[in-house]
Amino acid sequence: MTDLAKLPVTVVTGFLGSGKTTLIRHLMQNAGGRRLAVLVNEFGDVGVDGEILKGCALPDCPAENVVELANGCICCTVADEFIPTMEALLQLEPRPDHILIETSGLALPKPLLKAFEWPAIRSRITVDGVIAVADAEAVAAGRFAPNVAAVDAQRAADDSLDHETPLSEVFEDQIACADIVLLTKPDLAGPEGVAAARAAVEAEAPRKLPVVEVTEGAVDPRVILGLGAAAEDDLDARPSHHDNGAEHDHDEFESVVIELPEQDAPEALAARIEALARSQNILRVKGHVAVAGKPMRLLVQAVGARVRHQFDRPWAPDETRSTRLVVIAEHDDIDEGAIRAALSA
Repeated sequence: MTDLAKLPVTVVTGFLGSGKTTLIRHLMQNAGGRRLAVLVNEFGDVGVDGEILKGCALPDCPAENVVELANGCICCTVADEFIPTMEALLQLEPRPDHILIETSGLALPKPLLKAFEWPAIRSRITVDGVIAVADAEAVAAGRFAPNVAAVDAQRAADDSLDHETPLSEVFEDQIACADIVLLTKPDLAGPEGVAAARAAVEAEAPRKLPVVEVTEGAVDPRVILGLGAAAEDDLDARPSHHDNGAEHDHDEFESVVIELPEQDAPEALAARIEALARSQNILRVKGHVAVAGKPMRLLVQAVGARVRHQFDRPWAPDETRSTRLVVIAEHDDIDEGAIRAALSA
């Protein structure tokens, strides 16, 4: 790549826990000789995803090439954080061949694409493609594609219900902005679930989109890198619920950080997280856990009531053994006291 060539950027979007970090980790480990840089945007001030990716650092994507912007959606902090961060990535030596941006699960991609029109970076960067990662099981269950007939019936009966639920708007905007959709966890969805998820994606897509099934993020980089979409020049083909000028904010969502003492049994904590998700409609829980008598740190990732945990690395000698979990829910479902009590039980 010459110094005058625009640096390609791939935006990876998708709902909470859909598998974005797993996908990027796979791309880092299978870069095909590309020098990568990664920008991770998290909702909540405990940087779990960024630390996971830094732990996968390789010569083609060293830890210093992984930058994290936490506790603030990058589509809402363009001038203050996003543009300076992109300029810093452009100054890396050696210069990256490709930048991957992992948006938060609550981010709308179109405002981010509009940020690439800023003069400071427009002549130097192009959006190679937007990848929407969708959990096939969740989409098949209809959580992010509400029944249109039922919504119309409710709207007719109650004038206050004149809009989609916030979660469905996020999902629909991500699909509408995408160049390719990756359906993750097809094994959990099963053949019928995958078919239902494909149908849901096709119903929301404003144009024909390729849809690819992916397990554990394993996709050939040639499928999603090098698309040459120049998405920043193609905004009209990517409709959004917010094209009418409505403000985009995240008041519908809230995150709290829960600190706990060392845990005796990971399985017991996982059971409490599952029960919490079922009783309080929690969307996402993620964080690190100190387990009594174990030299390894436990990584916890939960999507709704589905909880996964694994030891990811030893605690460093100078590191405080602590348990910190980020809990994300819709605003009306956040009760910090009840959450703390449920996780501490």
